[in-house]
Amino acid sequence: MSRKGELKRGIKESEKEIENLEKKRMRSQSALMEAHVNNVPPKASDVEYFKVYSNLIELERKNLRQLKSELDKL
Repeated sequence: MSRKGELKRGIKESEKEIENLEKKRMRSQSALMEAHVNNVPPKASDVEYFKVYSNLIELERKNLRQLKSELDKL
């Protein structure tokens, strides 16, 4: 398979992974928002999940930018 095709496939996979991670982060974000609205402290696990998923999303976005940049250079 050509390098261009591999990069395009990688970009699609990366976009899908970001979408999946954002859905997972949304669950913890909802729990954090509910705690805020109810004026109670959020569960530590919800905060940790939110941070972990946010970091994973940023890493995957960095990977996506790198793949797109490499594709543009071809």
